[in-house]
Amino acid sequence: MTQPDLPLQHQTIFITGAARRIGRELALGSARAGADVILHHSQSPREAESLAEEIHAMGRQAHILQADFSIPEQTSRLVRDAWLIHPFQILVNNAAIFSPVIVNDTSLEEWQSHLNINLTAPFLLSQSFARCLPSDQNGRIINILDWRALAPGTDHLPYRITKAALAALTRSLAIALAPQILVNGLALGAVFPPSDGTDPQVVLRKYPIHRFATTDELIHAFLFLASGPDTIIGEILFLDGGRHLV
Repeated sequence: MTQPDLPLQHQTIFITGAARRIGRELALGSARAGADVILHHSQSPREAESLAEEIHAMGRQAHILQADFSIPEQTSRLVRDAWLIHPFQILVNNAAIFSPVIVNDTSLEEWQSHLNINLTAPFLLSQSFARCLPSDQNGRIINILDWRALAPGTDHLPYRITKAALAALTRSLAIALAPQILVNGLALGAVFPPSDGTDPQVVLRKYPIHRFATTDELIHAFLFLASGPDTIIGEILFLDGGRHLV
């Protein structure tokens, strides 16, 4: 029986891009909620090892897998490799790249990299998960989105477009995979200060609540989608301080 304070007890969760920033917080929050965690990283082996040690210290299992999502062949085998380590019930498509380029500065290489990592990888992983999950078991997919996914704009163009496409994929997969797999999205605004050195106060002026979300708020929203009502599908929950509204 699952304890109320351990909503993910007896479950295994697979998180892509888990070694740093948002992915790291989701992995730690999942472990605190009772889950064992399969951690994917692309080029952060030391961070992934450190994270795994923290999860082990909580009494949970942590396993590490590496794959470069810019290479679809590596992406295609990842769920199978994870499944051989341990079958999992929840897939979190978190890995993404975020280049601050506008239309005239976007090279074909940058465009294709964003497509491969931000869109093709979640599709391939979700497809493989659906194929691996036994017909008598249920699962969940959570796609990590961004307020920009549903707001037109010119900045971070390939990122914005691929996240918009991922939002559409979220809703289509929700229909295609129901009722066995529940698919939802979590659209984030500012949780950490900008990694590109932008003044945080400049960013927060555009947020109606004028502050970053806390990591506790991030985990609370995430666990709602990971363990909440099984009648919620195809929803995109915004944790962005209202940024998508203005």
